Amino acid sequence: MNDTLTLVLAGLAGAMLGAFFFGGLWWTVRKSLASAKPGLWVFGSLLLRMGVTMTGFYFVSGGDWRRLLSCLVGFVIVRQLVTRLTRFPEENQPRQPQEARHAP
Repeated sequence: MNDTLTLVLAGLAGAMLGAFFFGGLWWTVRKSLASAKPGLWVFGSLLLRMGVTMTGFYFVSGGDWRRLLSCLVGFVIVRQLVTRLTRFPEENQPRQPQEARHAP
């Protein structure tokens, strides 16, 4: 396989890892709000998400820093997308006091 295709595939793998990580985080927060033991949900989810993500980064990189960087770029792009998609709509955002909105 040529280098460009390898880097694109590493970026796609990073995007999938990012979707797993941040999608799992979103699911965990929603689940823990209704749970009797939210700390257990959050800690267990953290261990699972970090374990899968770090293992994925290790195998995708294969010891090549360029593949690791490409994987990281895909991961960060998905982070930006998930952050944008899970944001409150403008009319549903909690109100801030007047002085907090105009603070320097």
